[in-house]
Amino acid sequence: MAQMMISDDARQNGPTVQRLMREAAETGTRLIQFPEGCLSGYAKEQIRDWDQMDWAAVDEEHRQVAALAAELRLWVVLGSTHRLTAPHRPHNSLYVIADDGMVVDRYDKRYCSNTEILGYYTPGFRPTTFSIDGFKFGCAICVEINFPEVFAEYERLGVDCLLLSAYPVDSIFEVKARAHAAINNYWLAMATPTQTSGLLNSQLIGPDGTVLARVDAGTELIIGELDRHAPEFDIALNKARPWRASARQGEIYSSRRVSDPRSDDLTSF
Repeated sequence: MAQMMISDDARQNGPTVQRLMREAAETGTRLIQFPEGCLSGYAKEQIRDWDQMDWAAVDEEHRQVAALAAELRLWVVLGSTHRLTAPHRPHNSLYVIADDGMVVDRYDKRYCSNTEILGYYTPGFRPTTFSIDGFKFGCAICVEINFPEVFAEYERLGVDCLLLSAYPVDSIFEVKARAHAAINNYWLAMATPTQTSGLLNSQLIGPDGTVLARVDAGTELIIGELDRHAPEFDIALNKARPWRASARQGEIYSSRRVSDPRSDDLTSF
């Protein structure tokens, strides 16, 4: 998970993304995740009007990141803006770039904020999942933290780790993220920009809701490992998650329903 200062200039953001990719690759990392809007700049914050966007620069930086991903044999989840055909507004997206440099999928933010949907972005309408080395990942963006159905959907889709890239506006964001990880019993990786470090930092949360690693002052990367066999996650992964999936199906409860006047009478002690 990377944490970087985001500017309104893709030609400034792109080299920072590439530098962090190289630093991550030196550690043997297989996947690096970046914050929301980190390459293009994020609307409302860096971008006030799409007319100011240098789309040629954005496209060129996208291509350079993809080429470096292939060179480093590194998967990249890159927050950026995806241009649509005029006059349609762009998507707020996460590009999934494989370790051969190919864009294999893209997540378009579905639950945009009020300001985003009225003035800046076109929403997406589908979840995104992909697999690396036997682990399945899903993608979500920022304000979607407030929609539990997004996180429950990814649990049903069988993800091992949810990648949440964000530009948070409050510190309660971390509490919500930890709750979603603990409720759904999967890892949750959160990448945020340096601008919001006063609220919270990029971090990796375990399937029991504990923070496993967090960016410290002066650092831009945290490296985490997903280990299904870690004993501290035995209850979350091997007991709680399958039990809750079974419970959601309802049969374990409906099969034990009884006919009893004492149950039907709701007005007596």
